[in-house]
Amino acid sequence: MPAPLLSRRDLEFYLYEMFNVEALTSRERYADHNRESFNAALDIAEKIAQEFFLPIRAKVDLNQPDWDGEKVIMIPEIKRAYDAVAEAGLICPDQNYDMGGMQLPLVVSSCATGYLTAAASTTNGFHAVTAANANLLEAHGSKAQIDTWVPRLRRGEFAGTMALSEPQAGSSLADMRTKAVPQSDGTFRLFGNKIWISGGDHELSSNIVHAVLARIEGAPPGVKGISLFICPKILVNEDGSLGERNDVQLAGLFHKMGGRGQTSTALNFGEDEGAVAYLVGEPHQGLKYMFYMMNEARVMVGTSGATLAMCGYQYSLDYARERPQGRKPSCKDPLSEPVMLIEHADIRRLLLAQKAYAEGGWSLCLYASQLVDDWKTHPLSSAREAAFELLDFLTPIVKTWPSEYGPKANDLAIQVLGGAGYTNDHPVELMYRDNRLNPIHEGTTGIQSLDLLGRKVPANGMAGYTRAVNAIKADLERAEGVSELATMHAALETALTDLQRTTEILLAARVTEDIDLVMANSVRYLEFFGHVVVGWMWLKQGITAIERLESASADEAFYRGKLQAMNYFARWELPQTSVWAELLCQLDATTYAMNPDWF
Repeated sequence: MPAPLLSRRDLEFYLYEMFNVEALTSRERYADHNRESFNAALDIAEKIAQEFFLPIRAKVDLNQPDWDGEKVIMIPEIKRAYDAVAEAGLICPDQNYDMGGMQLPLVVSSCATGYLTAAASTTNGFHAVTAANANLLEAHGSKAQIDTWVPRLRRGEFAGTMALSEPQAGSSLADMRTKAVPQSDGTFRLFGNKIWISGGDHELSSNIVHAVLARIEGAPPGVKGISLFICPKILVNEDGSLGERNDVQLAGLFHKMGGRGQTSTALNFGEDEGAVAYLVGEPHQGLKYMFYMMNEARVMVGTSGATLAMCGYQYSLDYARERPQGRKPSCKDPLSEPVMLIEHADIRRLLLAQKAYAEGGWSLCLYASQLVDDWKTHPLSSAREAAFELLDFLTPIVKTWPSEYGPKANDLAIQVLGGAGYTNDHPVELMYRDNRLNPIHEGTTGIQSLDLLGRKVPANGMAGYTRAVNAIKADLERAEGVSELATMHAALETALTDLQRTTEILLAARVTEDIDLVMANSVRYLEFFGHVVVGWMWLKQGITAIERLESASADEAFYRGKLQAMNYFARWELPQTSVWAELLCQLDATTYAMNPDWF
């Protein structure tokens, strides 16, 4: 029997035990739902993943999109899979019924679309970015703009993109040059170039709606002069029909080591008379609006990293259980039967580390999804504000930790399979290649670390930071005195204390020391904070497992596995933070002081 894409038992643990999503059905928005409807959404997503994406996974990887000078060429099976997702309502299952969604809690929606990511990886990216684009326009567009674009995006009739980066600027949006020229009819004409635009051109939908950052002529320099525009590939007439081709041209495709299911494009806006575009919201507020989409995309990237780690773990676990090879060191009889790989201690080490990374990262992403649900639907305004504050603070960690440790888990999955794992006869090497993009997507790890230490921690009198620390302390109090949680309790409490001390020292140093030196090791600070937060997620899982083990009908092996993975993280991962704390508190200058001429 082939390995499951994802463990349904794990999904049910998170949804119904750890996060208790059934309680959300008491809220008006989710009143139509129950456990049965939640499971039905998981079922249909798994079915589409198995029927439309999984059979073409290898073929997609071996047949990258191409361009014949006029249009993008992809294998036809991608279009069938694209349509199947749209017809099932899985582009935006968390959105309103009247906008084509299922009105599911985001935490349930994340689990459902997790099946698509597990089977399709970036091939499902066309829909993921489209959903984020629609959410952006619905949040900040005018009523006319929403009516024109959002329903068709949510149905999959149109696809969406996010066009930020430029060849000369990369991630430095302050240096972008794309120009917007006002027209007498209230529209604008765009002139400029964008790169790395996921889904920037293809033949899967009847139109592509680009969300583009550009500068209106005369705008202030830097990020304060950036505005947001809607710029469709094909113009839409007043009656809703498609009109003329807009002045947006595909300049080329990027071919990557992974992520081959989705086009990555260079686009030229305004090769002729300029690309017709429509201003979203107020002038010069584009970056603020775009961060609405970017933050959603960052959670999506972290979730992708965790999902691919989960999928690789499931595959390597299944392989280790089925593959006989070698004998234990204690066996001296060469004629004895080989044991299964999983009987070898080092294989169990590789699997346990994967489990700790994958399930730790996955639970963090689902926790972020639950915060979104509380922010948008909790009946108490104070709870909504608290959820948003914590979500906003944790976003750099949610994006980065799973996207860094997801590929590490995939690397270990390859190792479990040995030489076989390095071949394309098995999908674990593909998962690694696909996952390796996530530390780059939507702001590199370095950018996220600058955001966390430079902005998020000190913001609003350290309100988000304080809320996160207090939430961790609350669960430490819950676990106090529980013998089976003692190892994690001690390790997490020590790491949290070190983190607080480190944070105080770094914030003080921002005032008295060279700010570039202080920020030089911000990536290590982000990893430190990420380890503490994932340790917290494992403590939460441990608390739930202990509670469930008290039931006579408990699935003991499952919960013991959770506790063992928790203890692995406590014993093998959290102790590393003490070394990181020492380096950070000393403002270690080893990398900062490296002269460029010395390389």
